[in-house]
Amino acid sequence: MEQPNFWDDVEKSQEIMKQLKEMQEIVKESQELDTLFEEIKILLEMGYEEEDESIVAEVNETFSEFKERLENLRIDTLLSEEYDHCNAIVTLHAGAGGTESCDWVSMLFRMYGKWAEKHGFTTEVLDYLDGDEAGIKSITVQINGDKAFGYLKSERGIHRLVRISPFNAAGKRQTSFASCDVMPDIEEDLSVEIAEEDIRVDTYRASGAGGQHINKTDSAIRITHIPTGVVVQCQNERSQHKNKDKAMKMLKAKLYLIKQQENLEKISDIRGEIKENGFGSQIRSYVLQPYTLVKDHRTNVETSNAAGVLEGELDAFINGYLKWNYKKA
Repeated sequence: MEQPNFWDDVEKSQEIMKQLKEMQEIVKESQELDTLFEEIKILLEMGYEEEDESIVAEVNETFSEFKERLENLRIDTLLSEEYDHCNAIVTLHAGAGGTESCDWVSMLFRMYGKWAEKHGFTTEVLDYLDGDEAGIKSITVQINGDKAFGYLKSERGIHRLVRISPFNAAGKRQTSFASCDVMPDIEEDLSVEIAEEDIRVDTYRASGAGGQHINKTDSAIRITHIPTGVVVQCQNERSQHKNKDKAMKMLKAKLYLIKQQENLEKISDIRGEIKENGFGSQIRSYVLQPYTLVKDHRTNVETSNAAGVLEGELDAFINGYLKWNYKKA
């Protein structure tokens, strides 16, 4: 930064400034944790010297705060992969279960929105398709915030719901599924060459809330990359041109990740594809009947507070995945 030509490349210099700010925040938090730990030691020494048991509650409270902040800092250090700092693009698709699964997608969409709100992130719907009778058949939402992709990459896979169906007059318990794909919103212009003959561009009329203009023209864009089968869609922009630009940006990001992946057997994992959106392939189960339990089948993290999870309390599962994935690597 002290170099005289530092600001010649504004984009590059701003990126360096951003990195500096992130590192300064880590150092600041580390220093504050050092201070907090010293305070705990002093409190313990005072309690022993004065034989004052009333100090125990204060020590426990301070130590709980220390442990929570230390764990959050440790988790942040695990977000060191190339695109962990990016915004996240989350796509949800209804699977086996019909109307029930469409309702499940709307519940998941609300859950991720609540999680984003708790973290001070913003959301932007990029594509939306209503269910035939209720709920949402598919939706793509961009979640904007520092390290949003790093956290939400843990959510990629099949999510399974077990409950008494509100759409079943007999009140029977029903299982339904939804798939979740998560990719980074890569800001820089990626040098990915896409041949015109390798893509199919379809236009369609947008659906869902988006202003009166959204349903009047075929402005929504769907791009299919024929060699890989990757499909991206965008309908939130006012013009077909802007929707196509956003969709092409998403497609480039997906293809770039595929290109970077040396082991082609993992291509479906990068693309977020699920071979079967149904039994036997779920990453997490949400059981609401006959008992309440949410369990991640990869990490074995679980909680009986299913209502809290559906209100966006996902950090235990996200942190559990990051630690599990780090150990696995």
